[in-house]
Amino acid sequence: MSDDRQIRIVLADDHAVLRAGLRVLLNAEPDMVVVGEAGDGESCVAIAVKLQPDLVLLDINMPHTNGLEALAELRHKVPHSRVLILTMHDDAVYLRQVLAAGGAGYVLKEAADSELLTAIRTVYNGGVFLHPSHAHILLEQAINSAPAVATPDSQLSNLSDREQEVIRLIALGHTNKEIAEILHLSVKTVETYKARGMEKLNITTRSALVRFALKHGLVD
Repeated sequence: MSDDRQIRIVLADDHAVLRAGLRVLLNAEPDMVVVGEAGDGESCVAIAVKLQPDLVLLDINMPHTNGLEALAELRHKVPHSRVLILTMHDDAVYLRQVLAAGGAGYVLKEAADSELLTAIRTVYNGGVFLHPSHAHILLEQAINSAPAVATPDSQLSNLSDREQEVIRLIALGHTNKEIAEILHLSVKTVETYKARGMEKLNITTRSALVRFALKHGLVD
């Protein structure tokens, strides 16, 4: 993306006062602009279809169509728009549902300041944003709920060391460009490792890749 291009954002939350505060916060950033707002999930989808934003900042608890239902519709109707969940629920169940539905990040309302701005920029640039504590919650639950017959090593053994490292860095929220810099590779080479790894694992989405990395211990 061009550095001088603003991130076009749609806000969806049923609390007008919170939306107003978020609008002020985001519009104060030189690289962000709020182009639309919605008070329920149904309106959010309609506005996103009309405005085609870069990113939708979406609450979970909303009337008519809740955030998770709206997320599924957004991924279908405006697949290029990234969806970042902003919620009061610090709950692994919601985390899993958001990732499964194609959400690109999860931020708590109590942390809706600098962390939110970081999350927006990360998601806009192709990354996945999870607070470290959320990643650990998912990892612990994946380990604790794994059946005794599970053989994660056999799946990992299909990946080369470099493919595993690329997947690990993707799960930590790094963009392809950042991974290239960390591993001293070209962006094209990183994309190749990522594509090969996803093909071997039969994974098609970045969120599924994050879940795999968490489940199989690629993220500490």
